[in-house]
Amino acid sequence: MLVYTHPACRKHLNPSSGVEVPERYPAALAGAEAAARDGAPVEVRRSEPAPEAALLAVHERGYLKLLRELSSSGGGVLDPDTALGPGSWEAALLAAGAAAGAAEAALSGAASFALVRPPGHHAGRGRAMGFCLINNAAVAAAHARALGARRVAVLDWDVHHGNGTQEIFYAAGDVLYLSVHRGGLFYPGTGHPEEVGAGPGKGFTVNVPLPAGSGEGGYAAAFGGVLLPVLEEFAPELVVVSAGYDAHASDPLGGMRLEAGSFGRFAAAVASLARRASGTPPAFVLEGGYEAGALTACVAATIRGAGEGETGGEPWPAEGRGDLLGPPRRALAPYWESLRGG
Repeated sequence: MLVYTHPACRKHLNPSSGVEVPERYPAALAGAEAAARDGAPVEVRRSEPAPEAALLAVHERGYLKLLRELSSSGGGVLDPDTALGPGSWEAALLAAGAAAGAAEAALSGAASFALVRPPGHHAGRGRAMGFCLINNAAVAAAHARALGARRVAVLDWDVHHGNGTQEIFYAAGDVLYLSVHRGGLFYPGTGHPEEVGAGPGKGFTVNVPLPAGSGEGGYAAAFGGVLLPVLEEFAPELVVVSAGYDAHASDPLGGMRLEAGSFGRFAAAVASLARRASGTPPAFVLEGGYEAGALTACVAATIRGAGEGETGGEPWPAEGRGDLLGPPRRALAPYWESLRGG
């Protein structure tokens, strides 16, 4: 697996958050190192700044200018839990560049992982939110489209709904956004099953909220009963994974009960499906995950699992609690044959 990253990702300082801290960066890299020690082929590549065209495809020019100027002036607060410092613009630009590089590598046949911070999936077209400045996964998808991919899927398994990614692609019929996340009265309060897209994008937004305390059974239900069938029917030329690890049982924010191995099984399932759909491996992009040891273990498991899925290893049986799936299946059935009946 090609790992795209840059040491400048450690320069980002967010004084408004006590968990999205520079120490997350070496913890994530330690996961890639652990996977390599276990025999996974890992090659680390230094990222370049994101292409301007990819940035402007997902963000307003004035918003990007604000980020750049605020950072260069020493930093400032953008939202109650999102601030930046003097190194934040460089970090964000290189993080988005790592995501674009990962997408490009995947389209060339190499599984890839952008191990970066700050995360991105809450950032909308013209606003920062939830520790996120530039929407890295959205940049990856836009860059893939510019390179000729006609159908791109963004699968988000972070414990928080990626409201920024959903907003960016809500009316797009060539980018499928799928999210499994903690529902109910949980940040950011979006990601309800009836949010299915608009205009030409109707049906291309897929949300499966799970109750607090869900473990692998609930996630297996979401994957097996909604996410994987829709992905297979969509037949993406590239799957970008917003790989957040704050649904791990040890995470201080998530309130879920997954273990590191769960993410390895998710990665294997997605890689196996991508191999069948187009032969193109997935591009993973780091999102959340705020307990250092869990973050390291989850990154390592994802890299190992993706390798197993690519080489034809059997993913875990995606079966589980069908009682969770009624609302999303009913909302999406008019658009996806795979969700009708059963």
